[in-house]
Parts: sequence; C-alpha cells; structure tokens
Amino acid sequence: MPQWLAQRAQLTPDRLALETKNERLTFHQLYARVRQTASSIQALGIRPLAHVASLQANTLTCAVITHALMMAGAVMVPLNTRLSEDELTQQLQDSECSILITDQTFYDQAVKVRARTGCTVLLAAELEQQEMPLAEFNPEVRLDDPCTVIFTSGTTGRPKGVVLTNGNHWWSANASLINLGMSPSDQWLCCVPLFHVSGLSILMKSVIYGMPVYLCEKFSPETVNQLIISGGITHISVVASMLQRMIDQLGENTYPESLRCVLLGGGPVPEQLLQRCLDQQMPIYQTYGMSETASQAATLPPEYMLDKAGSAGKPLFPIQIRISLNEHEAAPREPGEIMVKGPTVFSHYLNNAEATENDFDNEWFRTGDIGYLDEDGFLFVLDRRKDLIISGGENIYPAEVESFLNGCAAIRGAGVIGVPDKKWGQVPVAFVRLKEGATFSETDLIASCKAHLAAYKVPKRIFTIDKLPENASHKLVRRKLYEDYEKMNQ
Repeated sequence: MPQWLAQRAQLTPDRLALETKNERLTFHQLYARVRQTASSIQALGIRPLAHVASLQANTLTCAVITHALMMAGAVMVPLNTRLSEDELTQQLQDSECSILITDQTFYDQAVKVRARTGCTVLLAAELEQQEMPLAEFNPEVRLDDPCTVIFTSGTTGRPKGVVLTNGNHWWSANASLINLGMSPSDQWLCCVPLFHVSGLSILMKSVIYGMPVYLCEKFSPETVNQLIISGGITHISVVASMLQRMIDQLGENTYPESLRCVLLGGGPVPEQLLQRCLDQQMPIYQTYGMSETASQAATLPPEYMLDKAGSAGKPLFPIQIRISLNEHEAAPREPGEIMVKGPTVFSHYLNNAEATENDFDNEWFRTGDIGYLDEDGFLFVLDRRKDLIISGGENIYPAEVESFLNGCAAIRGAGVIGVPDKKWGQVPVAFVRLKEGATFSETDLIASCKAHLAAYKVPKRIFTIDKLPENASHKLVRRKLYEDYEKMNQ
C-alpha cells in the first residue's frame, strides 16, 4: 500500500497533524520535515530493515524521527527513558542496534551506553536540521515487513523484544477506528510515552486517520485537565494511576461534552475510581491490550459503559479472544488464561525462539493474563498469571486486593505480592503509599480488609512505602516489591 505519511500529506496536506505547547504542523509540513530527516538517515548508510534504537522524550522531534525511520524503511527500537545503563545496554545488544538516536536530555546516558556497546550515538535535533539532498524512498509499504521492536515492560521478568509489522500497526489503528468511530473534530491527547505501544499507536492513528495529535512531553494532571477543559481534546489514553491524579486535580469541576473518549488501559481498574468516573458521567472506555497485540485487543463498546462496568469489553472487530483452562476452553465466568488471535498479534520475539514457541498455541497467543468471559462474551481481566497467589489451594488475584486498598481514604496507591508461608504455601502482603497528611494503622487497615474480603485474601502484613515502583507507563512493577520484601527479611 502507499507509504502512509506521503499518502496522508497528499490527501489532506493542510489538515493539522501535530501540536505541542509551542508548535503546530500540518501534514504537509510534517511530511517535508520527515522527508528531509529521512534523507539524512539514508545518507548515514542506514538501510531498510536495519535496527535503529531511539532514546528520546515525548517531543515533536521524536515524532519526526519515528516517521523518518518508517519512511527510510528502518526498524525502530524505542527504548524506555527510565531504564538504567545496564538495562539500556542489554536491550541494545538484544536488538542488535549499532545506532542510537537520542536527544539532549538523554545524551549523557547514551554516551555511557556507547562506551559499553560501541554503538554510534546521533543527536535527533542534528539529524532533523541537516540539509541533505532530498532522497527518493520506496513509495509503498509492505504490511508483512517489520516496523518496530518494542520491549515488554519487564514487570514480571526480563523484557523481550516484540517484533511488530506494518500490518500489525495498520490493523490496530483500523480496529480502534471501527470500535470508536471518528468525527472531523477529533483530536487525541498523547501524554503517554512514545516509546510505549500506547503512545506509538497514537502516532499511527494520526497518519492513518488524518487526525491531529496534541503531544505532551510529560504527564501533568494540571496540564492535561486544562487542555481538556479548553474544549479541543476529544480522546485521551491513560492508565488508572494517571486518571486518579486527573480526577483528584479536577476537584468539583467536570469535563466538557467535547471529551468523548477516555481510553483506560494498563490493567484492572480500582472499583472506587471507576465508580467515581461513572458518577461524573465521564466517557470511560476500559480496554485491554499489550505490546504483543500492537495496543488494544479488546475495548468496551460505548453503549455498555454502565451495564458492564469493570469489563475490558469485547474483542475488537478483527480479533478473537478465548479463555484457556488446562488446555481446554473455559466455561463462562470461569477464570483462565486469556488467549488472543488476529492480525494485530505480533509475529515473534526478537532472537528468542524459545519464548515465541512457549507463548503461542498455533496462531493463538498466550498472554499470561488471567481473566474470564461472561455469558455475553465480555472480557473481565483479573491479573497476571505470574502474579497469581495460591494460598491453601485458593487463588488470590493481587489486583482485587489492591482495588480495595486503593479505595481506602488514606491510601494513594497499593501493591500486593505473595510471599512463602509454611502452612499455606503463600500468603498475601501489601505495600501502601499514604496520601499526604494521612495516618496509618496496620491493625485498623487489616481489620477493614477482613470486613470486605474473604479471609484468605486479607494481607498478613501491610507495609508503608514512600513510592510504589512503576514503569514509565505507570504500571506497578511488582517484582521490585518482591525485592524490597526480601531485603526487609534478610
């Protein structure tokens, strides 16, 4: 099919493409900047299908580099800007990248990684500003060619490189479009990282739909609320912790009717937060997806927002979802492993045939997540399979306990893990972050849990923590809680 940005610039050249606090670009202007940058990339000897790493903040230049690498046919490897030097080194080596494009913010870190990997470090701004003779590029995109390698968040183990094709991204954008529809006034606010599949998918939607995107360099609840209340933003992608901060900052105010979609992903949502949003008649669309599915796999249709509150919805149009229990299909409401099949599902993990083989059952991808389908086919996500706590033969989903704790007045955030126990095999313990000025009584909080949860789900200990470990997508990194617990018990 035609190269996406070139086709979009030809179809709607004067339509707004990208906007930041300081700049606005039409699709024609974006195309011109991208083609110039792609010419600089090609002049460096970067050829189609070469792996090129990117370590950049959420800036307009980062968006230009992303499109330029696609235009040049290279495979972009976006790196999490919160990673340590060791982690960046490992991912560069795993992805076989000899070139790292970075910005001034992360230049010093990139130089340290260069010393360990021998990669070439390029400044994104310099690439964009070079005035090279304009090159010619392949006017077509092959949907089965690799487009990006996105490393999993590593919340449960070592990150794996997810190889996503142009077709995966194309089908993801169109699956979302079929579900949510589109209006000429739509504008998507991107305050999630561009190195994460949720942020990257917004850039893909922009070019495929011809839809403007407002790009925030960092998430700030004050800034986000101000942009929404001003009336220009119609869509936003967030996770629960981001939405909680937005709601807290909003106070007694309400969002305008122009906001028609708050796409809420990143795992199970605390019941208290969901109810608060529903009380304010916010257009909350819970969704379920991951890097391996190029973003959304299931999203709650708008007409079921109230009737199926708490559900991640039904699979998007080209996707199939089933629940596997002991290698058989589970009955309605019977928890098991969520399996996904469809054209958005990735092809393989980079240089990891063993993980690829383990995570596929023919064309069905084993997500590692636990959930169930109700009688009407709506998906309810319970937790990660690796996070499941089995205590005395009973299954405990940490997210369920966290949901209750997050609804307590003094608690700003909670994380639950399973620890060894001689009698029960495992028992749950919790870490909580208190709201400013709040007091804490472990005895009282455990008593409150006993009043609302089954006895086997009640944390045996509750510890306070200054800050819960999160990745850049604001997901809880539960393995670091295990590390904290082990240090406490050494």
